[in-house]
Amino acid sequence: MSSLSWQFTLPQPEPSLGILAYQQEKRLALEGSKRKLENYNHYLQSKRGSRLDYLPVKLDIENVSRCNYRCVMCQVSDWPKGRRAADMSFQDFRQIVDEQYGLVEIKIQGMGEPLMQGDPFFEMIRYARYQHIWVRTNTNASLLHLKNNYKKLVDSGANEIQISIDGAKKETFEKIRRGSKFENVIENCNLINKYAASKNTSPTRMWVVVQKNNEDELNGLVDLAYKLGFRNLVFSLGLVNWGQERWHKINNDLSSRSQMAQMICKDLITRGTSYGLKVSFWVTVGRYSTLDIGRICPWPFERSYISSDMKIVPCCRIANPEIVNMGEANDLIELWNSEIFVKFRKQHINGDIPVYCQNCYRS
Repeated sequence: MSSLSWQFTLPQPEPSLGILAYQQEKRLALEGSKRKLENYNHYLQSKRGSRLDYLPVKLDIENVSRCNYRCVMCQVSDWPKGRRAADMSFQDFRQIVDEQYGLVEIKIQGMGEPLMQGDPFFEMIRYARYQHIWVRTNTNASLLHLKNNYKKLVDSGANEIQISIDGAKKETFEKIRRGSKFENVIENCNLINKYAASKNTSPTRMWVVVQKNNEDELNGLVDLAYKLGFRNLVFSLGLVNWGQERWHKINNDLSSRSQMAQMICKDLITRGTSYGLKVSFWVTVGRYSTLDIGRICPWPFERSYISSDMKIVPCCRIANPEIVNMGEANDLIELWNSEIFVKFRKQHINGDIPVYCQNCYRS
C-alpha cells in the first residue's frame, strides 16, 4: 500500500438521508418510467466501452455560474465580478430533465452559489423531485436567512444539502472564503438544521475542504459541526486544479502540509462518534487509476456536467466550458455517442488521460 493509499479505506460519504432512502427513491423513479428502467438496466449490464447503449443516469446541472464569495481555492475568483455566464432558465432545466429520461440523480449546483437565483432554483428542485430524481445541492449558507430560503430549501424536497464550512474560527473562515461573514453563516446553519429537525428530516451535511489554512482546526470543525446541529461531516482531501495549470500551482501551494495522517483521520472519526456525528472523507486528487479499468473515472460512462449557459463539460472538477466544451446541452442525446465522447472514453480506457483530467489520477 502506497503512503497515501490508506486514504481510500476511510469511511466514504453516504447520502445525507441514508442509503435506504436513496435506494427507495431510485426504485420509485425507475418504477415510474419504463424507459428509465430499461435505460438503467442497460447501464448496469454494460461494460465500459467507448460507445454506450444508454443515456446518462446522473447529471450535474449548474443553475448559476456566479457567486458572492471569492474563495482562495476556487476558479470563480478569476471571473469578472465573480460571474462567468447568465443563469439557466427553468425552461432550459425542464427541457434537460425531460429529454434525459435516464436520470435517477442530479446535482443542481456548479461553480456558483445556487441561492443567488432565488425561486427558480427551488422550482428546479421540486420539478426533479416530483419524478423521484434524487437531488443534491451545495450552498455557502450566506443567503439562507433571506426570504425564508432555509425553509424553502428544506421544503423543496432536496435530498442532500451540502454546506461548505472551511474554518472553525472567524479569522480562518473569512480568510479562505473571501467576502464571507462567519457569524452570518453560523446563524444560518443553525436556522436550517433546526427547521429540518422540526420537519423530522436531516438532509444537510457539513463539508470541509482541507487545506493548509485550516489543517490546525480539524478538531474544532468536528466540534462546530456538532454545535450547529449537523449529523454528517465530510472532510474533502485534496484541492482540484479545475483542469488549469494556473490553478494547479495555486492549489498546490494551498494544499495541506500534513496530508492528513492516518492517525489524525481516525481521531476525527472517534471525536465525531462521541457526538453522534458521522465523519467521513472524500479523496479528490489521485482518486482514479489507469492500472485497472474498474478504477478509471466513471464520469465519461455515466454522467456529464451542464453549465448555466447550456454547454457540456466533462465533469464538476473542470466545471467551465471555457476550459473544455464538449458541445451544446440541447444536443446531448446525439453527442453522447459522437466522436468527441467516443474519443474521450477511449482516452480513459486506454490510459491516455487528457491533460485536464490528470489531476484526478494516480501516477
